[in-house]
Amino acid sequence: MALEDEGYAVSDYADGEEALRAVQEQPFDLMLVDLMLGRMDGFTFIRRVRPFSEAPVIVLSARDDTHDIVAALEAGADDYVTKPFVVKEVSARLRALLRRGRVRGGADDTDHAVVLDSAPPPLTLDEGAGTVRRGDEDVHLTVTEFRLLCELASPPGRVRSRASLLDAVWDRGFFGDERLVDVHVRRLRTKIERDPATPRLVVTVRGLGYRLDQR
Repeated sequence: MALEDEGYAVSDYADGEEALRAVQEQPFDLMLVDLMLGRMDGFTFIRRVRPFSEAPVIVLSARDDTHDIVAALEAGADDYVTKPFVVKEVSARLRALLRRGRVRGGADDTDHAVVLDSAPPPLTLDEGAGTVRRGDEDVHLTVTEFRLLCELASPPGRVRSRASLLDAVWDRGFFGDERLVDVHVRRLRTKIERDPATPRLVVTVRGLGYRLDQR
């Protein structure tokens, strides 16, 4: 009701299987997911929806254990809000994620593709077109992963602290959780690194944050 009062069109589903069928049949701009869903828990729902939907996912849950939070993020969630929560906080996070999606979707002729890894097949980031490609193949990133990569590439070689990335990608400088950054960096590495176990593009700078190195 709170989101409808703000002008959003909202669809709600009683269990994970029903929600998954709905997402398969029609596109959604964003999903709010409870972990304690019937017939399919939230972790499973997120993992099953990710292969065909890049829409941002915000988890709303009473489970505040670090393991649950990290597991939800690694499954593919973009953000995690523990209950009880203030509706305005959820609304603010929702708007921030939707803004990230609109930025990705808006091409700008002044933007140019950046080659991040020149070894064949090359890895190319085109922020204006909203694409990442390894040779002729698209690398499928979520909205948050794409924005994180763009921030690290602006410009490459510059160390970015977790706090600055949190503020830029999630608009969360004053109440953010830096675990969001770490988990999304791990997810990003699995998609763009040739060997995620030994990252050469998105590297950790101990005590400072992360840096994107062009190869």
